[in-house]
Amino acid sequence: MKTKIISLFTLIFIVIVTSSFILNNNNTENQFIVVLDAGHGGHDPGNMGNGYKEKDIALKIVLKIGKILEKQPNIKVLYTRKTDVFIKLWERAPVANKADADLFVSIHCNAHSSQAHGTETFVLGLHKNQANFEIAKKENEVIFLEEDYKENYAGFDPSSPESLIGMTLMQEEYLDQSILLASLIQNNFTNNLKRTNRSVKQAGFMVLYKSYMPSVLVETGFLTYKKEGAYLNSAKGQEEMAREIANGILSYKSSLSLATNDSQNPVITQEEIDEAIESVEEKIYKGYTFKVQLAASSKKLNPKPYNFKGLTDVIRNKEGKLYKYYYGETSDYNKIQLMKKFAKEKGYDSCYIVAFKEGKKLKLSEVLNSEDK
Repeated sequence: MKTKIISLFTLIFIVIVTSSFILNNNNTENQFIVVLDAGHGGHDPGNMGNGYKEKDIALKIVLKIGKILEKQPNIKVLYTRKTDVFIKLWERAPVANKADADLFVSIHCNAHSSQAHGTETFVLGLHKNQANFEIAKKENEVIFLEEDYKENYAGFDPSSPESLIGMTLMQEEYLDQSILLASLIQNNFTNNLKRTNRSVKQAGFMVLYKSYMPSVLVETGFLTYKKEGAYLNSAKGQEEMAREIANGILSYKSSLSLATNDSQNPVITQEEIDEAIESVEEKIYKGYTFKVQLAASSKKLNPKPYNFKGLTDVIRNKEGKLYKYYYGETSDYNKIQLMKKFAKEKGYDSCYIVAFKEGKKLKLSEVLNSEDK
C-alpha cells in the first residue's frame, strides 16, 4: 500500500511538472518578440548635427520604447545594444533572426545640409529617387568603420545603386507587413505629435536586408534642423517619439488579431487603415490598375462591408460564368500591397493582387517589370 501511495504522489508530481512545462513553453511560443536597434554607437557617433550625437539620442529613444513594450503582456523585447558600444551592421539583423523575432525596428536621426525637417520611416526596397538613395548611402557607409568590411559585405558598395538590387529580394516576402508597421508609426508622428510628414519610403538599408521578418528603419527627425535637433535631444522629445513608435508597434500587433479572431485585443480600425494607406510614398504604374481579388463565385453577392468581413471599397465583376470580387482599385502598387495585407488579416488568406490595363487582365510580374512607372 505504501508503494502505491508513493507512486500516486509521483504521478501527480509528474503531471504537475509536465503541465507547468507545457504552459511555460506555450507562453514562450505565444510571445510577440520585438528587436530594437539603436543606430550607430561606440566610435561611430552617427551624424553630429548642431553638436548632438545621433548614437546617444537613438539609444535613449530605443530604451524608452523597450520600457513601454516590456510592460505589455506577451511581448518580449531584445536589443542589439543597450549601451554605447559599436555593433557592426551585419551583426544587427541576426539578433532578430536568431530569436525568430516578429519585428525588427531600427532607430536613427537624420541630417541634411538644407533646412529639411520631419520624420520618415523606411522599408527595404529600391530607392525611388536620389534623396532616398542618399539617406541609405549615408547609413550604409558605416561599414567602412569596420576593419573587416570587405570580408563581411562581399564587395557591397554603398555608393552603387546596383549593389542594392539583390538586397531587396530578401525582404520581398515581408514588404506589405513592413509597410503596414511603417505606416502606423509614421501616422502617429503626424497625427499625435504634429511632426512634418515625410512619408513611408523604400530604400536600400544594409541593416534591414538580412532580417527575416517585417523590418523598418525610423528616421526620427533632423538633428541639423535647429528646432528639431533640440527637440530630439530633450527628454520630452525622446519620450514622445518613443511613445508613438511603441504605439505603432502595439497597433501592428493588435492588427494581427484580425487574422486570429483574438477578441481580447483591440484591432486596427478602418480609419487607421485609411490613414496608413495614405501615408505611404507613391509607387505609380501609369496606365495600369491594381486590385486585390478576394474571391470568385457563381453566387452573386452585394459588395457591401457586411458580406466581406467589414472591408469597404469592394466591387463585383461578372467574368464568364463567375462573379469576381475585388478590393481596392489603384495604380499605386505600394497602396495595393497594403490593402492586400489588410484583406489577409480579415481572413482572405488566398487573396492576391491582379493587374489590369484598359480593362484587360495582365500578368502581375510583367507589369512590375515594365518601364511604364
